[in-house]
Amino acid sequence: MKSFFKNLGPGILVSAAFIGPGTVTICSVAGVNFGYSLLWALLISIVACIILQEMSARLGLISGKGLSDCIRDELKNPVIRLLILFLIFLAIVIGNAAYEAGNITGAVLGVEAVFQSKSFEIGAFDFNLWSLLIGGIAFFLLYLGSYKKLEKVFIGLVLLMSIAFILTAIITRPDISGILKGFIPGSFDAGLLTIIALVGTTVVPYNLFLHASLVSEKWNGPQYLGAVRKELVFSLILGGMVSMAIVICAAAANIDKVESAADLALGLEPLFGNSATIFIAIGLLAAGITSSITAPLAAAYVVQGCLGWKGGMQSKRFKMVWMIVIILGVIFSSLGIKPVEIIQFAQIANGLVLPVIAIFLFWIVNQSSVLGRHRNNIWQNIIGFVVIALSVFLGVKSILNVIQNF
Repeated sequence: MKSFFKNLGPGILVSAAFIGPGTVTICSVAGVNFGYSLLWALLISIVACIILQEMSARLGLISGKGLSDCIRDELKNPVIRLLILFLIFLAIVIGNAAYEAGNITGAVLGVEAVFQSKSFEIGAFDFNLWSLLIGGIAFFLLYLGSYKKLEKVFIGLVLLMSIAFILTAIITRPDISGILKGFIPGSFDAGLLTIIALVGTTVVPYNLFLHASLVSEKWNGPQYLGAVRKELVFSLILGGMVSMAIVICAAAANIDKVESAADLALGLEPLFGNSATIFIAIGLLAAGITSSITAPLAAAYVVQGCLGWKGGMQSKRFKMVWMIVIILGVIFSSLGIKPVEIIQFAQIANGLVLPVIAIFLFWIVNQSSVLGRHRNNIWQNIIGFVVIALSVFLGVKSILNVIQNF
């Protein structure tokens, strides 16, 4: 048991990355609008996430490189390589810079719910001090440049987030038979967009890059493959349980509409008292802090791999990338600026890059020249093909949804 907890790390960071304020909000919307009936969609999304992340982790472990490094090395045609790397750069780096504001704002909502304190004015601007504080925490932890220290912080934050949301779900005294029925797929029409959002918020493109890089930082050699898989499955199941707990909480909330996770806390308070609000606020704070660290970290790993930089987390150029992402996030969040156009652009880019990266990942984990005897077997290919088809569907729907909203 001691060795198992010692191996926790990369998978925990991946779970922390996908359970951000956006995921909390989407799960809240699903619970408020459809009760427990979409829990099956979350279960499918976790299974799909485990399959893709296992391929990414295996690639990082056996090759000793990140996913963007492998793309640069394995794509021999210079034109195709440049186009794909450019697409990845736009989707992950620009996208994460835009999403960072949402991550920080989500954490701020959690703080404000606990301390009942919001913002103060500087000149003509209504400046939010909490945004600066959350951004400063993310900056400080990444500036330490130590993966081991970062790992310990994330394990603590994920456990805190898990306890907060799961305890809140228990407080609501949910209908167990209703929850069990929720794992049986029903009508797809009523919540098709919500189903797509639930799967899309769990199967995140930048996590494929982040996971491969983190695994190559922590382990070296195929002898750790079993430990990598166990840690991955445990971490993502834990993340899935947190997402399901949020749906269960929202199903019990006394609200008709959710625009942010703060609405969930307000809806639970009249029914279950101040403790429910505090637990939700703590969970949202932890979710916001973890995502505000993983988004810039993933962006830095992507740039490092695309441009062939060396030096890892201690590199000045590596630090420069995540610094820019955090600073932009703090500015947008603290001044209340909503970079809608940038986010819409990032959503389209992510819609394109998810199937592209999933297909490439599927191709490269079948290359014996890269993974040797650890390449995909027939069953992994069959299951992988289904997940790739799902990622293509998600990518197309994501792009169409953004276009329709223009």
